[in-house]
Amino acid sequence: MKASDFDKKFDDGEDITSLLDLKKAKRSSQVQKRINVDMPEWMVRQLDKEAKRTGVTRQSVIKFWLSEKLKDTS
Repeated sequence: MKASDFDKKFDDGEDITSLLDLKKAKRSSQVQKRINVDMPEWMVRQLDKEAKRTGVTRQSVIKFWLSEKLKDTS
């Protein structure tokens, strides 16, 4: 696929996750720290629903939403 086609799909809001090799994806210079968070089952169900809808993992949904919220507080 041409980069311009990929960019168009992304810009049009299409789900491009199937086109990516996420197993090799890395964020440079960001040290990861593992945490545990307990939450009610209804939250987990909602997270799983959103993860399925967007084609990403539950963890990715949580990280994305947290990062968006933290950007809002800066």
